[in-house]
Order: sequence, then structure tokens, then C-alpha cells
Amino acid sequence: MNLCKMKLIPIILMAIIMVIDLNYSAMAENSPSAFVNNVIYSNRIAVFSKSYCPYSLRAKRVFKDFHEKPFVVELDLRDDGSDIQNVLLELVGRRTVPQVFVNGKHIGGSDDLQSAVTSGQLQKYLASS
Repeated sequence: MNLCKMKLIPIILMAIIMVIDLNYSAMAENSPSAFVNNVIYSNRIAVFSKSYCPYSLRAKRVFKDFHEKPFVVELDLRDDGSDIQNVLLELVGRRTVPQVFVNGKHIGGSDDLQSAVTSGQLQKYLASS
């Protein structure tokens, strides 16, 4: 084998490894887990919801009453909604909706949110951002 060709082999292998690594990184960023974490930590208020769920509607109404606009993920309107619910199960121990996060902190579902309002804890979380 020609000496020039032998010197190209490591360069070609590095290029292949870089392409594989970039593809893996892109897939990881697009994973349901990455999506959930991005939503939780990139938004002041995040609500994982289903558009028809009365408990989700109640939770969204709480924020409307506080003149807050949460980032809402309507799981029933997404192809990966079930996958996202599985991530929530791993993350918080529940796959039910709604699941509410404020400033990256898990508040819980609709009843938990109502309790946080009643105790004044939600107002403290909202004021701390």
C-alpha cells in the first residue's frame, strides 16, 4: 500500500467517527428525555397536559388566574406523547397529567397545584424567579 494512502486512513477514520458522533448527539437532543428536560429547565412554568383532560384544564386555569403563561405540552396532540409520559414516569414517578413544574421544580398534578396555591407555596415559587 502506498505511504500516502496509509496516512489517509487515520484521517478518514476520524471523519467517520465525527459523523457518527454528530448523528448520535442529534438523536440524543431529539429524544423524549432531552425534550422533557429542555421544557422543564428552559421555561419558568411548564405543564405537561392533555387538551381534553379536566384536571389539566384546571391546572392551566390556575396559571391564567395568576396572569401567568405556562409553556404547555399537549401530549395527546403529539406523536411522541406516550414516550414523553414514560419519561415523566421515570422522572417524577407518575405518567398522569397534568404534571406541573415551576422554575425547574416539580409541583405535581392538579391536586398538588391546588394545595400549593392554598398554602401560598406556588406564589413563593413564582415570586422567586
